[in-house]
Amino acid sequence: MAGVKATQPDQVSKTSSVPAEGYEKKCIFCKIVNNEMGTELLHCDEEISCFRDIKPGAPHHYLVVPTKHVGNCKTLSKEHVPLVKRMVETGKEILQKNSVTDLSDVRFGFHWPPFCSVTHLHLHVLAPASQIGFMSRLFYRLNSYWFITADQLIELLNSKGETN
Repeated sequence: MAGVKATQPDQVSKTSSVPAEGYEKKCIFCKIVNNEMGTELLHCDEEISCFRDIKPGAPHHYLVVPTKHVGNCKTLSKEHVPLVKRMVETGKEILQKNSVTDLSDVRFGFHWPPFCSVTHLHLHVLAPASQIGFMSRLFYRLNSYWFITADQLIELLNSKGETN
């Protein structure tokens, strides 16, 4: 894709049977960020990677994932708030690089377990939200049991430390 430079993360050694730290060999997203699937990486650094969703629910539908394996949003703690915020910022950067300027018409969120098909933490970035397809409006519906916005997740994680 023109204008988007992807830097490559440290690769899993092809000659070693020992996976790199933070790599789950059965995880499809770990394979994608380690260039084992042929998926175009729109962004990749030591902490965050981004690629297009294989079944887009909107004209722009990207997945932003931690480069190293992190479990789903139920496994996160207050210490993960900076990671989630960085994932959102990366999503905004990718949208802007793809000429999406109206960031008020964007949906950033996560599927809430058990309603996520991949256990590797992944942020859905959908734009324009006003053009989300009929079926996708169900999958990425606000205030549902199965989808939580990035802001809701950050608020939930921040409150975890207050209840202890």
